[in-house]
Amino acid sequence: MFVGILDVDVLLPADVASLKAKRSHVRGLVAELRRRHEVAAAEVGHLDLHRRTLVGVAVVAPDLGHCREVLDACERLVAARPELELLAARQRFVGQDD
Repeated sequence: MFVGILDVDVLLPADVASLKAKRSHVRGLVAELRRRHEVAAAEVGHLDLHRRTLVGVAVVAPDLGHCREVLDACERLVAARPELELLAARQRFVGQDD
């Protein structure tokens, strides 16, 4: 069993001027990640910044290759959204022997 963790640092559009507007963008992104890839996802950082967010994604799979595939697909989904700018992405993996 493996657990894969993805952190994506995202810059939101210039028209996001309040935390309420930010929540709207983040909520949509998190819901799409969960729906399309069956992962756990949540906003985990930059909570007080209007135009920036850190989204954490986690997946559990029987093998490392599947974890990588799912997290790569999640990263591509974020990068493909035209209204968002992907600043950084980091993947980590934990195996049952760790």
